[in-house]
This record gives sequence, structure tokens and C-alpha cells, in this order.
Amino acid sequence: MAQAVKDYYEILGVPENATEEEIKKAYRKLAREWHPDRNPDKPNAEERFKEIQEAYSVLSDPEKRRQYDMMRKNPFGAFGGFGPGNGSRFYRTPEGTYVHFETSGNLEDLLDEEFGFGGLGDIFSRFFGGFGRTGTRHDPFARARRPRDVEVRVQLPFEQALRGGKTDITLPDGQKVRINIPKGVRPGFKIRLKDGGPTIAGVPQGNVYIIFEVEPHPRFRREGDDLYTTITINPLEAMLGTTREIVDAYGRRIKVRIPPGTQPGERLRIRGHGVETDTHTGDLYVEVQLEIPRNLSAEQQRILREAAEKAGLIRS
Repeated sequence: MAQAVKDYYEILGVPENATEEEIKKAYRKLAREWHPDRNPDKPNAEERFKEIQEAYSVLSDPEKRRQYDMMRKNPFGAFGGFGPGNGSRFYRTPEGTYVHFETSGNLEDLLDEEFGFGGLGDIFSRFFGGFGRTGTRHDPFARARRPRDVEVRVQLPFEQALRGGKTDITLPDGQKVRINIPKGVRPGFKIRLKDGGPTIAGVPQGNVYIIFEVEPHPRFRREGDDLYTTITINPLEAMLGTTREIVDAYGRRIKVRIPPGTQPGERLRIRGHGVETDTHTGDLYVEVQLEIPRNLSAEQQRILREAAEKAGLIRS
């Protein structure tokens, strides 16, 4: 029976034709609203936050979004993870890391050219039930098998990508391997396993490539090895200057000095607080946003007006 596909557009509250900027804007708003740290009294906040992250990780990637849109409209794709031109399945490791397995080739190739399968029942039983088997069934229509490269996509939490380290993943054939995540790994970084790929449905695979994907973070945006975040101040703080304490992506507390006359959208550079790799450390950029007070009392307005008039900032 086909499983229902999550409606990521509905989760983010955007239409199907939403632009990348609209998707990003909706994600940031919802991520701030449902972050577990801001909702200690809501038991479903963490689950909702993860759901929002999952939706954004798919819709913000053009290729994933294309495959997802295809799967929503194609019941067969929703059942087995197959869409025209590719086959894929998702796995979850014991550590909670998501692994995405893909093979290239369209359905016609899988049924006829490569495997000699006789129908949909055979493809489902052999492909979805046959991971880890050696293909001992008699296949009178077997042809020369050419090795297929296998891509295993490992989706990492943002913090795990920063610190790196060893982790265990399970390949589609059930084989467990330990891989070393490079410190500060970038999304899309690819490594090749030395021992080659598993045998799937009797077909030997070629190389196994591990491709790292990184979940978005609600407070930090990464560009290369630099990180970007925002800080909100009021107009008086922008005019007179102030100091704020923030926490960087590694949990370190930093005092940020905001000089007098800081403009909306201005970026302050903090050296050495970006992504740390084995060979380089990026910088942290803090973008200043202004928040205008809405509910000043009459007395507060009078005091501010008199001060502004004396300073020649406004005319009486």
C-alpha cells in the first residue's frame, strides 16, 4: 500500500510555486517560532521543529525539490522512492543520521536492459526485498551486468558537521561501515569507500560514494567557512552604540561591540569564530537589524522628543 507523502509545502506554509527566497523566509520565521529553547512548555515543539527542518532541507535544494514534486504526483514514486530516471530510499542509522541511497537509471532500464525482470512484482521483490542477497534466483534472461556506482547521502545535524568525527552508517545491503566525518565538512563534500559497493539484486556495484548533507541551523547561515547571524537592537542603541553578548556556533560566548552610528543591515566581522576545519577557520559576521519600539508611553515620548530637540536631531 502506498504511504502518504508529507506535504512539505503545507508544513512551511508556502504555495507549490514558491520561490527560493519565499521558502527561506518561511523557514526562518517558523524555525524561530518553534525552536525548542523558546518553547519549553510545548511538548510538541521539538517534533515540529524537526519537521520544519526536514521540509526546508528538501525544498531548499533544487534537485531534491524536483524529485519530491515528482514523487508527490506519482503514486509509484511515493511507494518505492522511484521517480523517472532514478531510484532512491531513505534509511535512518541507530545514531539518528539519515542515509539516502540512490541508483541511476530509469525504470525501463531496471526492468529490461539491466536485470531482465519480468514485471513489477519481480522488481519489487528483488529490489526492495533483496538488499544483501546475492541473487541466487534462476534468471534465464540474465545479461552482462555492468557495475553501478552507489551514492549514499548522509544527512548530518549542523553541530555534528562542525565537530566532525567517526560515525557508523549502514549501507543498503546491510553492511555496516565506519566513516570519518571531516571537521567542518561542507554540504556536498564527497568521499569514496575503498572496498567498493555491495551486490544488489545480483548486480555487483561499482564505487561507493559518501555524500554529506548538512541540516540548516535556525540562527546561523553558512557560506564557505564563514557563518552569518543577526542581532536586533533599537534605534537609540544604533545611534549611541552598545554591547551585546552572543553565543557562537560552538557554544562560546562573545561580547559584540556595536559602535555608535551603526546602520541597519550593517555587518560586523568577528574573526576566527566561523567554521573550524583542519586547515582553516572562517569568520563570523553579525548583521544588525533595528527594532522600532511600538508602545512608548506619553512620558517616554516627551522625554525622547525633548532630548532629540536639544541635540538638534529633530525640529520642534
